[in-house]
Amino acid sequence: MGVDSLPEWVTLLVAPNPGPMTLDGTNTWVLRASRNLEAIIIDPGPQDDGHLADIAACSPVSSILITHGHHDHVEGAAKLSRLLGGVPVRAADPQHCINADPLTAGTLAEAGLEIEVLPAPGHTADSVCFLANEAVFSGDTILGRGTAVVAWPDGDLGAYLRTLELLSAYPRLLLPGHGPALSDCAAVARTYLAHRRERLTQVRAALAAGADTPAAVVDDVYPDIDPKLRSAAEWSVRAQLAYLEEGLGRESLAGPEQLDPL
Repeated sequence: MGVDSLPEWVTLLVAPNPGPMTLDGTNTWVLRASRNLEAIIIDPGPQDDGHLADIAACSPVSSILITHGHHDHVEGAAKLSRLLGGVPVRAADPQHCINADPLTAGTLAEAGLEIEVLPAPGHTADSVCFLANEAVFSGDTILGRGTAVVAWPDGDLGAYLRTLELLSAYPRLLLPGHGPALSDCAAVARTYLAHRRERLTQVRAALAAGADTPAAVVDDVYPDIDPKLRSAAEWSVRAQLAYLEEGLGRESLAGPEQLDPL
């Protein structure tokens, strides 16, 4: 499902922050409808002087857009804005905005592009995806390799499942926040949904077998996990437990027929 080349209106700059959670590094996407128009930046990444200089070299820039507020995506935004003469920064969370209003659902028309802002809560409460031409810029909602963490308490598994259902209707090029571009966002979203269903089944089984803490569930469900990823697995398990507890609460109020089938 990988792609050999990007559309001519998209340039990828990968930040030098590789790691277990960031894969090859944070993907900064530069969108330019034509050579004569300004660029739009998606996710400037960490505050790395060399990376920010590479982005600034793509000027003129009309705006900087943020998929979500994790530091590896937004940390460099303020400095990049200054380097570019005060270019506005827009995010769903007002605390990350500079010289601009927060993002809301709808369409942005600028620099010769129409970009649909698609609220995508789940990975974080403030996550958004951007739809432009034939592409979906997914941030950390869907990655180019592996699966995304839904880290409790900001991460919400119920919201994330609904977001994945929404993205499964977009059979477009996937340009993620980490990892390689993929050819079909809808197909990857469906794979993610199947993976989450399987994990929930495993967590239920671990609970039934006597696991009584998130750490115990991790021991049961992720027995061979890399120690570097263990804390992320515990965050994910906490989100899964919160989702299951919410389901039990709904069952007590409305009966099991009202439960989300996931």
